[in-house]
Parts: sequence; structure tokens; C-alpha cells
Amino acid sequence: MDSVIATLVASVDPVKNVDTRNPDSHLSKILIPRPVGSANSSFVREYIVTTLKALDWHVEEDGFTDITPYGEQSFTNIIATKDPSASRRVIVSAHYDSKFFPDYPNSQFVGATDSAAPCAMMLDLAEALNVLLDRRKEHLEQGLEDDENVADTTLQLVFFDGEEAFKDWTDIDSVYGARHLSQRWSTTYIVPNEKRRLIGHSMTEIGTIEHLILLDLLGAPNPTIRSYFIDTGWLFDAMASAEQRLYESGEIPVESIDKAFRSFFLPRGSNQFNFGYIGDDHVPFLQKGVNILHVIAYPFPSVWHTLRDDASALDIATMRRWNLILRVFMSEYLGLQPEPSSAHSVYGRIQRSDSEFIDDRNSNNASLFT
Repeated sequence: MDSVIATLVASVDPVKNVDTRNPDSHLSKILIPRPVGSANSSFVREYIVTTLKALDWHVEEDGFTDITPYGEQSFTNIIATKDPSASRRVIVSAHYDSKFFPDYPNSQFVGATDSAAPCAMMLDLAEALNVLLDRRKEHLEQGLEDDENVADTTLQLVFFDGEEAFKDWTDIDSVYGARHLSQRWSTTYIVPNEKRRLIGHSMTEIGTIEHLILLDLLGAPNPTIRSYFIDTGWLFDAMASAEQRLYESGEIPVESIDKAFRSFFLPRGSNQFNFGYIGDDHVPFLQKGVNILHVIAYPFPSVWHTLRDDASALDIATMRRWNLILRVFMSEYLGLQPEPSSAHSVYGRIQRSDSEFIDDRNSNNASLFT
């Protein structure tokens, strides 16, 4: 087995953090009704913040107000950064609010796939990669890393508030947190430091984002994940490759000997890029030029926006696979190594090929919404 895969599988039990049978798992703490502005929303936010601060991440609570169909509401995005002084960042994100329903029993909607499970997967990712991220930061500071192989890019986790529409999905009743944060970052200039000395003083915060990876509607069995943007097709392929290598290493078992392995990822083809994109938290960033990898199940899970999107909609083997895929994919993106003296994985740091530099401005922009 590849040493990186072996280390990442063993670092943290890939089931522990998403096991709804364990009342202390990350997922169990998040899997409650948590609409914007509720006491449960505050509880979940505090849980996420406390968990990441305990791992020595820099955590910012980005509070703001906005007008909704129910009047002015308060929102809070959570922004967790492993190394806030880094010159660049790759963002893994999801929304932590659950959809608001005014009347019982729909008000008890918990949004297991939408997006409690993705949030728990992000906390698992932080926990699983934390030691490797600390080691990488130390090596960069000491000049021990090969700059050609390991860039000064940090991992940032963003938990958006207010993704869900209060009533009907419109441009102004949806993705409240993402709209606010993309606007804020596009008008905030970076603070110079030694690591950012080559960037200059005129770059905004949004310009330091290499990619924004958005997770949504994950955790139900047999998802189909598509590639929506030519510019990040190579990242989509890298994530699919991580899954394939996990299977080849024996870490993704098939249900029975007579069943073939089924990938979560639909192979890219020329027809996929005519599919358009799905409206979600990434859109305000996409509109400001950020490269997006949208990891969302489509077709949507059959339980979408119903009370059936609860713990019973989740599949533990599927969530385990997602945890491992994210660990391997992000460790390779960031060039993390399992041991200080180990050689690079035979797969190395994932790289963009020249063939991927294609202008997709003429692609179909028809959209769905989540």
C-alpha cells in the first residue's frame, strides 16, 4: 500500500467522526435542527469553533446581518485556517445551517446530507491531517521543503451560514453567507508579511484562493459526482484517482465478491460541460473568478428537503469512503508527507496539466439550486 494512504487511513478512525450511533461523534453533535438564528445553530457553531481551536487552527467568526423574507436576520460564517500567514489557500467548504421550515413537524428537519455530514467530514479532515499540516508548516519555516514540490498554500475550512432559502430560492433569498464573504474578501486587501512579500500590496483576500472545494448533499449511498467546470477537471480527476487507489489498496471493500466496484465519480466527457452548474454557495465566488470544484450528488438524494433526510438516510460505508477520499486528495494537493524523511509518494503532489488551460467562458451556465 502507498505510504501516504496507509498513514492517512491509520491516523484517525475514518468512521469515528461520522458515526451517528456514537452520541459524541462530530456528526451526532451537528445532526440537529439548526436553522439560521436558532439556539441550535449557535450550539453547532460553538461546537465547530471549539473543535478546530482545540486542534490549534485560527478560527474567525464572521458575523453580519441581512434582510430575509422574515425581516433582518443575523448570520455567522466560520472560517478556520491552519496557517493564516500563508500566501495562498485552498478552501474546503460546506454550509452548516439547516433549512428553515416555519411549521411543525417540518421544523424538525435536520439536513443529514444537507449538509451535516459534509461538515462532519470537514472536521474529520482537519483532525486527520493536523499533524502532517503542523510538520509541513515547520519544514517550510525551516527551509527544509523543496519549494518546487510544496508551495506555501494552507488549508482553510469555511462553514457557510444561510445557504438555504427561507422561502423560494432566489438570488437574494439564498447563499447569504457566501454572498457576504465573497464580497468582503473581494474588497479587503491582504496584510503584507514575509511569506506574502512577492504578492504585492494590491491583492485582495479573494485573490489568494487557489481553489474553493464545496461539499454538499453527501453521505447517502451510491452518489454520482460530476465535473462541472473545465478549469478544475484535473482536480476532479485527482479526487477520482484517490478513490481508485484507495480501492486498489483494499480500503474500499465491495459489498460481496460478485459485485463490481462502483466509483462515486462520473468519468468526464465532452457532454458533461453542457450540463451547467448547480446553484450553491460557490456561485458568488465563481462570479468573482475563483476556481471551483463542486462536489455534490446529482441527482440529489431522494430525501432532499424532507424529514427523511435524517440519520437513516446516511450510509456509514459511504461516509467512511468520503473521509478517506478527502484525506488522500487534500494531502496530495498540499504535498503532505507521512514521515519527515520519507520520499514523496509515487503519485506526488497533484499537478495541473497544460491541456486543462481551456477557456470555459462559453460553457452553458444554466443552473439548478440546492
